[in-house]
Amino acid sequence: MTETFDMPTLLSELGHDEARRLKRYLDTVGRTTIGVGRNLTDVGISDSEYDLLLENDVARSVMWHVRHLPWWRSLDAVCQRVINNMAFNMGGKLLTFANTLAAMQRGDYAAAADGMLASKWAMQVGTRAYRLASLMRTGAS
Repeated sequence: MTETFDMPTLLSELGHDEARRLKRYLDTVGRTTIGVGRNLTDVGISDSEYDLLLENDVARSVMWHVRHLPWWRSLDAVCQRVINNMAFNMGGKLLTFANTLAAMQRGDYAAAADGMLASKWAMQVGTRAYRLASLMRTGAS
C-alpha cells in the first residue's frame, strides 16, 4: 500500500528545521551546504538544477547589460553573446574595458577584438578570449 503525505506541510517543516540559506555554509560536520540542507559536498546538484542556475545567471547578466550598457540591445546577436560571455566571466569589471566597449558601441568590431586580446583578461582566460575576439571581429557564429 502506497501512502501519500502532505508535501506542502513537509516542505514548510523542513524549511523551518533546516533553515533557508541562500549562500553556502558549512554544516555541523563541515560539509558545504546550501538552501534547505542541500549537501553540496556529497550530493552536488542535478543536471536540471545546473541548467536552472545557468539560465538564471544569464538572465541576471542580461539585466545588468540593460542597466549599464543600454546600447548593447542595438548590437547583432553574435556581438551581444560576446559581451554577455565576457560579463558573465568578469561581472562589473567589464566596464573597465572603456576603449573596447566604445569600439563595440560605434561598430568598430576589429578594434573591439584587438582591445579584448590586448587585455589582462585575455591572458587569464586564454582560448576563450581568442574565440570571443574572433566572433566579435567577424560577427560569425
